[in-house]
Amino acid sequence: MELTEKVALITGGAMRLGRAMALGLADHGCNVVIHYHRSADEAHQTVGEIEQLGVKGWAVPADFNSDADLLNLIPTALQQAGRLDILVNSASIFPREDFFTTTPSSWDQNMQVNLKAPFLLSQAFANALPENRPGIIINLLDAIAMRPKNHHFAYTISKVGLEGLTKAMAYALADKNIRVNGMALGTILPIDQHDQGVFDRLARKIPLQRTGSPEEVVKTLLYLVQAADYVTGEIIRLDGGKHLV
Repeated sequence: MELTEKVALITGGAMRLGRAMALGLADHGCNVVIHYHRSADEAHQTVGEIEQLGVKGWAVPADFNSDADLLNLIPTALQQAGRLDILVNSASIFPREDFFTTTPSSWDQNMQVNLKAPFLLSQAFANALPENRPGIIINLLDAIAMRPKNHHFAYTISKVGLEGLTKAMAYALADKNIRVNGMALGTILPIDQHDQGVFDRLARKIPLQRTGSPEEVVKTLLYLVQAADYVTGEIIRLDGGKHLV
């Protein structure tokens, strides 16, 4: 897809990888709608950086714990931007818990934010896309979901579900010329500065002997959006080969 004059909506696009992907698309001529929850200042700062690249940017708030907010996000983005061509489902929560410490409320919230939200947004995006206009949906998964273990338990299971949703949507939307793919991320960014030591130690367990970078995520996103016209239902692992060991 040629990105000039196109519009992408990136959930969780104010900070970290969401911000990197927003700026990466903007740098290639794409206008970007940034969804945010609590990070209003960061979202508007990212919009400013997008506009410095010569394209348009918008910031739209929504709480993914609310179905009403979810259902209103696509219409609001369309009202502000005028069109949507790309949806990147990036926003997620990542609570620290195992099988025994996962509570019913945490389970429900993980499924709501990490799985139900991408479904409802993708459904609304597909319904709003004009006939014969191609569309692209990119879901952010996690490489750990390919080999689930007993940590971040509800989060992991929600990402397992998102893998299935990605493939099912790819099949369901293929005849509407909407491609659906996923990126399963490995060790890319530490959660916070306190995790930096753990993050660095993880590199020694990765076959490529290093962690990844936001720039590599952006490159893969650009491949899926710009060059992979015959690719749908695919999950690309960006984990340095960690899934091999």
